[in-house]
Amino acid sequence: MIQTLRKIWQFSGSKKSVLAKSLIASILNAVFESLQFVAIMIALQTILGNQTVSHPVAITSLIMLVSILGKAATGYFSNQGMTEAGYYMCAEKRTHIADLMKYVPMGYFNETSMGNITAVLTSVMGDIENTAPRSLILMFGGFIQAVIVSAALLFFDVRIGLIMLVGIVCFLFATSLYNKRVARNAPKKQEAQTALVKNTMEFLGGIGVIKSFGLKGRSAGILRSIQNSTKENLRLEYAIVPFTMFQELILYVFDIVIIALAVRFYFSGTMVLADCLLMVVAAFMVYSSLLSAGNMVAALGLMGVAMEQVEALNNTPRMDLNGKEISAKNTDISLSGVSFSYGYGETLHDVTLDIPAGSFTAVVGPSGSGKSTLCHLISRFWDVDKGSIKLGGTDVRDYTLDSLLANVSMVFQNVYLFQDTVANNIRFGKPDATMEEVESAAKAACCHDFITALPNGYNTVIGEGGSTLSGGERQRISIARAILKDAPVIILDEATSNIDPENERQLQMAIESLTKEKTVIMIAHRLKTIRNADQIIVLNRGQIVQRGTHKELLAQQGIYTDFIAIREKTIGWKLK
Repeated sequence: MIQTLRKIWQFSGSKKSVLAKSLIASILNAVFESLQFVAIMIALQTILGNQTVSHPVAITSLIMLVSILGKAATGYFSNQGMTEAGYYMCAEKRTHIADLMKYVPMGYFNETSMGNITAVLTSVMGDIENTAPRSLILMFGGFIQAVIVSAALLFFDVRIGLIMLVGIVCFLFATSLYNKRVARNAPKKQEAQTALVKNTMEFLGGIGVIKSFGLKGRSAGILRSIQNSTKENLRLEYAIVPFTMFQELILYVFDIVIIALAVRFYFSGTMVLADCLLMVVAAFMVYSSLLSAGNMVAALGLMGVAMEQVEALNNTPRMDLNGKEISAKNTDISLSGVSFSYGYGETLHDVTLDIPAGSFTAVVGPSGSGKSTLCHLISRFWDVDKGSIKLGGTDVRDYTLDSLLANVSMVFQNVYLFQDTVANNIRFGKPDATMEEVESAAKAACCHDFITALPNGYNTVIGEGGSTLSGGERQRISIARAILKDAPVIILDEATSNIDPENERQLQMAIESLTKEKTVIMIAHRLKTIRNADQIIVLNRGQIVQRGTHKELLAQQGIYTDFIAIREKTIGWKLK
């Protein structure tokens, strides 16, 4: 339990002071609540004729008033502090992890389920922000109150006071066993909850396939994950029920012992009636506080496991720990002996290539030849296994990712737009851009006309992933985004492969605006987009097998001429 408390303290980050103030308020709250014990003592002595103070009614009323007002005030500050600490410390973690995700190798997202990351950032951290500070403060306050009242009893009757302290120690022992059992079973519960979120995302993402095959979610694994989550939650509850009963049994046994001894001491003449009744009331007060604190132990055990999940994500290795903020001297790009593998055979092998600044390089080759991998390595989505890639004469690994990617704009085959306004999606390439700059980029990308025809123009909120726009419209918006960024290196990863003929001309015009006076690397299958390239690189099985201009490659026998022949044959197809 001490380790869990330490984790919460470390997890609180910059909100440690807020959490500390909330804990202090919780202690004061316990002190004010303990004043009721003093008021009860005076009331009992007055009722039974053992009056020890003058004006007992007024004093009792005053003590109760101070107790009530003090509890209200400290309770307010304690609740406010634990709420603020909970939400803000998780907000800090979420922001930090979101920033961190920009600096991890893309391979991490292949090895780590997006559902797992989503579960940690949503449901797991949701549990932490709602439960961790609250459990800590309520448990702390309960134990403090029990200690205060027990210490006070030692002054009234050492015998009862010592028995009560023994009861507290036994309860703490039972609580320790309880906490160990929670720690043993909680990870499986958290794993089941994470799997449920992951499979729910998979189910929703593949809803079209599920509907078309009438699977009703069975093949998506969601039913299995729901059942497993239910099973693990029940298993945890069944595992801790005996320990909960053991805790309560200890409290009830010591309650009975204290009451029986107090009554015996009274009848033996070694304790006055007022003190006897006071012992009985105190026993219930102390053990009620302990029971309330004990109920928080299970929650703290779960929080410990949850925070371990967050920290595991938080400790994801970054790619640019030793990177420097470098301004590229030029946009010459060179690859020397580059090899790379995703873990199952080399995707690129010993690739050496020079791309001069301001040149247009086209990359072609069969599917799986390594074209996209080549481009992703240049922009350092991954690090090479062997060799080096340099931009402006400096190894890309010497840059910070931010300073490297400031030089690069990428337009992907599959465009992702955010569920935001059209303007903000274009502005993604330059967050501080004015509306005039946004419109200028949109015009250059040939998308101004269709944007203004939308219900709210540039302020129209598009669906998640750009689902409310056509493929050509999404592609042109992504080009507008790249134009606005105005990076000197442009990488086009099959940006025109899925475009229909109606949009092709406008998209080609948009690409011409984007690539003017830039260093361009284009993966493409369309002859008209590559025939004017300064150099064409032909990849096959991860190696450069041909290079040259369009005319030079046509004069050679090989993959490129086969590629051209297939394209010309395809263009000649007609429906009869």
